[in-house]
Amino acid sequence: MDFDKLFAGFSTIKVAVVGDVMLDTYWWGHVDRISPEAPVPVVALDKRELRIGGAGNVALNLVALGAQVNIFSVLGEDEEGRALDQLLTDSGVDTSFIIFSSERITTNKVRIISRNQQMMRLDSETTRDLGEVAESALFDRISDYIKLEKPAVLVLEDYNKGILTQSLISRIIALCKAEGVLTTVDPKKKNFFTYRGVDIFKPNLKEVKEGLNISLDTISLDSLKNVHHLLQEKLDHKVSFITLSEKGVFFQDNGHAEIIPSHIRNIADVSGAGDTVIAVASLVYAATRDAALFSRIANIAGGLVCEEVGTAAINKEKLLAECKHLLG
Repeated sequence: MDFDKLFAGFSTIKVAVVGDVMLDTYWWGHVDRISPEAPVPVVALDKRELRIGGAGNVALNLVALGAQVNIFSVLGEDEEGRALDQLLTDSGVDTSFIIFSSERITTNKVRIISRNQQMMRLDSETTRDLGEVAESALFDRISDYIKLEKPAVLVLEDYNKGILTQSLISRIIALCKAEGVLTTVDPKKKNFFTYRGVDIFKPNLKEVKEGLNISLDTISLDSLKNVHHLLQEKLDHKVSFITLSEKGVFFQDNGHAEIIPSHIRNIADVSGAGDTVIAVASLVYAATRDAALFSRIANIAGGLVCEEVGTAAINKEKLLAECKHLLG
């Protein structure tokens, strides 16, 4: 594999990302004492940082790899929504199709961190499904984009915040099939079996257990091949791609199945690793149609971003060097 050529080719690939976009707010501070009011630490704030999370982090990773990215979501008409839109735009993500709604608030996850340890998280969000009007408006924008721009792949990023409703999911997948656009999904429990007909279905091990209601005590190639079979009966999808935390990843495409072990890393934070994995997998699959290759590269990428504190986009040059070293 010529990794230089593969990575250089990412710049020609158009990608749509649809799903729950979030703002990740980090309050960094230090702790010197316990509060006299309650047995809790007092965090003295040193700095505040805003980052892109959720589906936005998937888009950010795709841009970091060089792809041409449009994002589709609904944000609140609030300060957080405006800040998130600006962050995405400044990062090179096209936000022209985003809808702002007075009926929702923008998801904001505030993490309080001291000595690189998360002390607390505060969530502000709307989780109910989109209304019919907003859903139709969002689908119309997706349809217009696909017919005009002809993207190679569309990524569905579901965090159960209500953007990806069951009817919207089905309409998007049907549209992509009709227009020859690949579809990939990072699912959550609520709509787990709604993604019928996608090309890549990427849950983590916990989500598989919950979705299929199985214990899966032994993680082996045979047990995971059986999981693929159970998933395919319900989803009729092409590739199962399951992240296994410290054990690596599993993929199955037709008869080819494999567990790819993780590489030893100094893990600092797993936040956003799944976003990086689906971004890399989607882009490499769009470029090569090679499930084994995208699984190996995405496995490396997921480990690399876990070395950073907080959600962070993959470093393209670092990933390229690691691919040459570990896969060359």
